[in-house]
Amino acid sequence: MRLVRRLLPVFLLLLSACTLMAQASPGGVGTSAQADALTQLQQQIADAKSSADNAWMLVSSALVLMMTGPGLALFYGGLVRKKNVLATMMQSFAMMAMITVLWAIIGYSLCFASGTSFLGGMEHAFLHGVGAAPDADYAATIPRQTFMIYQLMFAIITPALICGAFAERMKFSAMLLFMALWSMLVYAPMAHMVWGKGGLLNASLGGRFPTLDFAGGTVVHITSGVSALICALVLGRRVGFPKEPMPPHSVVLSFIGACLLWVGWFGFNAGSALSSGSLATSAFVATHFAAATAAIGWAIAEWIRNGKPSVLGAISGSVAGLVAITPAAGFVGPMPALLIGFIAGAFCYVMVAVVKARLGYDDSLDAFGVHGAGGTIGALLTGVFATKLINPVFKNPQGQALALGMIDGNYRQLANQFVGVIIAITLAAVGTYVILQIVDFVLGLRVSAEDEVQGLDLSQHGEEGYYWEASLP
Repeated sequence: MRLVRRLLPVFLLLLSACTLMAQASPGGVGTSAQADALTQLQQQIADAKSSADNAWMLVSSALVLMMTGPGLALFYGGLVRKKNVLATMMQSFAMMAMITVLWAIIGYSLCFASGTSFLGGMEHAFLHGVGAAPDADYAATIPRQTFMIYQLMFAIITPALICGAFAERMKFSAMLLFMALWSMLVYAPMAHMVWGKGGLLNASLGGRFPTLDFAGGTVVHITSGVSALICALVLGRRVGFPKEPMPPHSVVLSFIGACLLWVGWFGFNAGSALSSGSLATSAFVATHFAAATAAIGWAIAEWIRNGKPSVLGAISGSVAGLVAITPAAGFVGPMPALLIGFIAGAFCYVMVAVVKARLGYDDSLDAFGVHGAGGTIGALLTGVFATKLINPVFKNPQGQALALGMIDGNYRQLANQFVGVIIAITLAAVGTYVILQIVDFVLGLRVSAEDEVQGLDLSQHGEEGYYWEASLP
């Protein structure tokens, strides 16, 4: 495909040259025809680039959706006890359906329409004006509708990540209401501030505090991770925690899910280049390298502390690396990506194995320890290692690239990254707490103790994930 894409413009150029020569010979139609042919050639080249970019973005959209189901569904589903596997997987699946509808009605507009510094307006409500024409402010070579569907996949997976914190104890009805409100009141403002036109933190469109966030370190991971921690604190511990052992019922499922997440993350990060050019390649490489060293970093830390590296630890480490490289993927080279991943793997292990144990909160599947902590360290390290050689985001009036991160000599960028992190933490913490109080008042948050002991598969959905042969008639 890449070879065809490279040869097509050359072929068209040769064809045009032959046409121009024929027109210039006696009997040709003259200068006007030559200009028309040149214009046509330029249009054909632009169309070829647009088609290539659009194809990559549609593939990336599918890859990001795969991260939620089956990736996250399997990863989280394997980590819970057998009696909660279906309920946990259903939470991810429900986000795929519910958030899609909300996105079409109002979510996309709140995130990406012009509005205030904090929230988009209603210009694109019900997807008004979202069609085949591109929006040059976001992605000049793909249809606006492609950009919309790609961003939808981010809006789907972000609330699904929170489910790991309250796994095995929240009502399904309460989860639906909470996620609907959260996507409008927490995700939409944060996405608009970082990526939307006029957003307070937008680095490419002149935000007051330009925060570098290539694919969602603040928007996706810090907001979901901090919200997960608030959910765990408000709902309280599971029945029997921490005295009763609550091991994963199938690390095999989690292993498969983690591998699907790793593959899908290429759409998440490399797709955020919004084109199929060299920036996508750079983000792809950075993503893969960070995941690899994070798995190693977590495994080494666990090996030193426990004497053995676990499979669950290795796959958790890879996810931590993917989280940490997300904000930096389109701004850093391969070697900084290796370092960011390794730091994130070791750091997130400490958060999960040491800090969580000492503080005693019940973040069931370590959504905060991986996504909140990993997203924070990744956002800050982006301010250190981002370089204009990879992505010249900041330019002077003459169009010359300016220093990006500390490695370029821009020491102010770390302060901007810190502002973005603080805003994400504050919005997520306050917003989540308020929404939980509303949902608790309207529906109640937790299942009863009896339903929790029975398991959410039966108490919430009336079915079981596994019917063993011995139990069949």
